[in-house]
Amino acid sequence: MSNNTVKWSNYEFTVYGPNTTWNDVAGLYIFAGLNANNRWVALYIGQTVSFQERPGNHDRWDEAAQLGATHVHAMVVPLQANRDAIEKLLIGNHAPQLNTQHRR
Repeated sequence: MSNNTVKWSNYEFTVYGPNTTWNDVAGLYIFAGLNANNRWVALYIGQTVSFQERPGNHDRWDEAAQLGATHVHAMVVPLQANRDAIEKLLIGNHAPQLNTQHRR
């Protein structure tokens, strides 16, 4: 497990490698990679009821990796309503290339 953290729209996410062993907790995740300026770029933002089910076997990981994703940023968010609201906000603010919903 990693202790590195990064903020997305004032929400703190922990940075993990793609082959992490995940816990059975709900939350949000971001497939991200560093750009030429050494800044994180969100390529896909999603949510799950169990990190054990996702993001490790997510159908968009390979696509995100081709676009430069190297890490998964994760945040535990137990309540569905909170996950929905934060996911919508993050997608609206960061416009990940692989998300088409919730764009402004």
